Amino acid sequence: MLEELKARPLKAENLIEYQEGAVVSREIIRKNTGTVTVFAFDKGEGLSEHTAPFDAMVQVIDGKAEITISGNKNVLEKGDMIIMPANDPHALHALERFKMILTMIRS
Repeated sequence: MLEELKARPLKAENLIEYQEGAVVSREIIRKNTGTVTVFAFDKGEGLSEHTAPFDAMVQVIDGKAEITISGNKNVLEKGDMIIMPANDPHALHALERFKMILTMIRS
């Protein structure tokens, strides 16, 4: 965990800034058992379909995104979350600028 983030209240959406035409990420916790990463996606940006060997949870902290899991499209907005099961193909697309927290559990 980044030292400046420890033991103090934080606004999740302030942990990362948007960049025009880009996807930006900031890992805030890295352990053998998992990671927590904050992402900011400009409108129209995304992650192409891929799989991961671990369960992961997405929490949308700003904006709106389409998250497709095993061919099923889901629209999520600020305050929503979804679990992406291990080994299921998934993709993300920013319907508008959005920020998310990705928690990946490895054990």
